[in-house]
Amino acid sequence: MSTSSEGTARTIPGWRHIYSGKVRDLYASEDPADTRILVVASDRVSAFDFVLSPGIPEKGALLTRLSRWWFAQLAEVPNHLAEGEIPDAVVDRAMLAQSLEMLPIECVVRGYITGSGWAEYRQSGTVCGIPLPGGLQNGDKLPEPLFTPAYKAPMGEHDENITYAKVVELVGEDRAAELRDASLALYARAAAIAEEKGLILADTKFEFGTDGAGTLRLADEVLTSDSSRYWDAEAWKTGTTPSERMASFDKQIVRDWLAANWDKQGEPPLLPEDVVERTADRYRELIERLGA
Repeated sequence: MSTSSEGTARTIPGWRHIYSGKVRDLYASEDPADTRILVVASDRVSAFDFVLSPGIPEKGALLTRLSRWWFAQLAEVPNHLAEGEIPDAVVDRAMLAQSLEMLPIECVVRGYITGSGWAEYRQSGTVCGIPLPGGLQNGDKLPEPLFTPAYKAPMGEHDENITYAKVVELVGEDRAAELRDASLALYARAAAIAEEKGLILADTKFEFGTDGAGTLRLADEVLTSDSSRYWDAEAWKTGTTPSERMASFDKQIVRDWLAANWDKQGEPPLLPEDVVERTADRYRELIERLGA
């Protein structure tokens, strides 16, 4: 009973599959009195808004371990975790969570310029429409972390960068401010913890939901290799090329291979075995470096 990279959800006794995202599968209890959700991380890997094949071996277990560790580091922040016993079939890759009303915002925080932000900056001197000083290089630290939200698109559609004004339009002024302030504070705390481990947290995304009382709760995954870019701090200081400075502990290997071997037309190609293996190694190395 495994979750394939193509997206087949597990059969879990006592639980009913209700939704599959790019990586996670959600289950509701067959007991109508139990409102908790079982969040199961698969071995699926996504890039450029496509789920790829094959998956990364043990990725779901590694992501779950990292999320649990970070939730513990950030225990002062309300989160989605719920008490209870996790089914044996998914004990290493699942979290029990409160049922929340998820907000349709990916709360992205960027502390360094790279990726799509770097591409935009080269064109217009901005990141997500926010003007930045001239002379920045790929991988440079930003003058201050930026809150650059995105609208979370349904599976198969592209997430869309949006302005803060659009966030206000979607969730209201008070909630938008709460999302922005919580995201920036979480990033600052996590970046400081990573720095103690010799790592740079270049950027990350948070997702939030609200419980029945309206309390904002950190949800889904948090600060994993899928939702964040981590770099080696020493390599960033001493590297002479972008690839040396920004060798990341995540699926950047997958992104780079796809960018070089796929024109983003039609279905993406199968990932080579060496790309899969190297990506799995980087996921494991990050956990070792953090001591998670």
